[in-house]
Amino acid sequence: MGKRVRLTNDTLNSYGYRVLTSGVDVSQYERNPLLLYMHERGKVIGYMKDIRVEDGEITGEPCFDEATELSRQCKKQWEFGSLRMVSIGFDVLETSKEAEHLVEGQTRPTVTKSRIYEVSVVDIGANDDAIVLRKDGTQITLGDGSDCPLPLLNNNSNNNQPQMELKQIALTLGLPETADEATVNAKLAELKSSKDEVEKMRKENDDLKLAQITAAVDAAVAAKKINADQKDHFIGLGKKVGIEDLNTTLAAMTPAVKLSGTLSTDPAPTSAPAKSPWEERMDEIRANCNK
Repeated sequence: MGKRVRLTNDTLNSYGYRVLTSGVDVSQYERNPLLLYMHERGKVIGYMKDIRVEDGEITGEPCFDEATELSRQCKKQWEFGSLRMVSIGFDVLETSKEAEHLVEGQTRPTVTKSRIYEVSVVDIGANDDAIVLRKDGTQITLGDGSDCPLPLLNNNSNNNQPQMELKQIALTLGLPETADEATVNAKLAELKSSKDEVEKMRKENDDLKLAQITAAVDAAVAAKKINADQKDHFIGLGKKVGIEDLNTTLAAMTPAVKLSGTLSTDPAPTSAPAKSPWEERMDEIRANCNK
């Protein structure tokens, strides 16, 4: 074909890790350099020839055998340019999380030793250096939504935290990116202390509000506005509506009065029945006769 393509290099891929070219073993693949379609076994469309490992990358030339309709179609699309990406399948042999093997933005360990087991023509990869990894029997194709078998660097001890992540934390805390670990830890301790102080003040404020509510309810019980067995209910009401609304509610309530206090037991005063006009006239006549 005469069209040399890059199979892989040391760049960071979309899953956040790198595969070091210097640690890639191509000897096994060179003995059977099959070219597959989309990493699917059984879909052999040719082979890779003239594989080279140099200048930090691995390159080769794809050759289509045209033995199947798929191979003929891939060849036409490759020559036309609508297919232009290859992807490598790796067996992961060793990884490293040491700072010397990490680059800015890296979130997973670097694959320092690996072995190529297949090369595929693909339509869309996760990035320009799309690859497939196989670790402990688990295969992962970049960009297909699979879970990556390599752990996140964040799961490691803080002692192995990359310097680039320390810079990011410093910037997030409002510190200069040159801040060292001691400065970052001091700022974190300061923020924790502030948070504890805020929590303490919040608890004191809640305790004060509860004391005011309880006092208002106790006063209502003493004034016989509510019964003692209603105390918990009105304390709960005060927590919901606040002390001001609770006081307004209690102030509108009338103290309970015993029924016996509203009834008089004294005998009703007696009075003479009213006289008729005739009786009043007769009283006048008798009075005049006695003069």
